[in-house]
This record gives sequence, C-alpha cells and structure tokens, in this order.
Amino acid sequence: MALRLNGVIETALYVDDLDRACRFYEDVLLLSAMSRDSRFCAYDVGGRSVLSLFKRGSTLDTVKLPGGTIPPHDGNGPIHIGLSVDRDGLREWEAHLAQHDVAIEGRTEWPRGGSSIYFRDPDRHLLELVTPGVWPIH
Repeated sequence: MALRLNGVIETALYVDDLDRACRFYEDVLLLSAMSRDSRFCAYDVGGRSVLSLFKRGSTLDTVKLPGGTIPPHDGNGPIHIGLSVDRDGLREWEAHLAQHDVAIEGRTEWPRGGSSIYFRDPDRHLLELVTPGVWPIH
C-alpha cells in the first residue's frame, strides 16, 4: 500500500485575546465550537476540518493527557488561511462582513474561474473566502 495524505484536518492560529478571537469566529464567521478551555478553542469548519485558536504562549509546555502528550507549539505574526465558500454565497458573505464592520482588503478573480476576498481577524491574520475554481482540486 502506498503512503498518502488524505487532507489537512486541523489548522491552528495563535491569538492574543482568546475571548475576543472566539467572539469574532463565532459571530462573524458563524463557526460552532466543539471544544474549549482556557488555552484554546476548536471549531468545526464545514464538517471536514478543525480550526483551532490557541492563546499565544499557552502551548509552550508539553500537554499531558490520559492518552499521551502534545508537544509544545506556538506561532506569531499574521498567518494566512483560506476558507471555502459556495460561489453563489460570496456576495452574501461580503454583506455579512460589512454588517460586522470587517473591511475587505483585497479581491481576486482567478484565471480558473474562482473568486477570493481577503480580510483580517482581530489578531491581523489574513483570512480568505475562496470559491471553487481557484485550484484544480477546488
């Protein structure tokens, strides 16, 4: 059997104020939390992947769990993530973002036919809403 990866299951962003970040991702991006404690919150993204928000600096020590350990990790600086949306829903997302005073920083029409809009979360991470047609696999 040949080895292969099946996809990206989890993406992590590191935030300065976990409560503020959670409000943004729940109120603006309409995500539902699956798990939360004082150092992180994990969100279901489309039933296919997990977006984890970690309080910056809270994961610098090994986490010991009954089933094993999680090695230290952290990050800083603005990270970029792209989130898939339906082609017909992009305008609705733009209106929704405007209602929440989220500025669109960029728009791109891609050669394959997809569209993207770019905006920032409260920690200055660059978020992209992307429609099908940007990549050959999407």
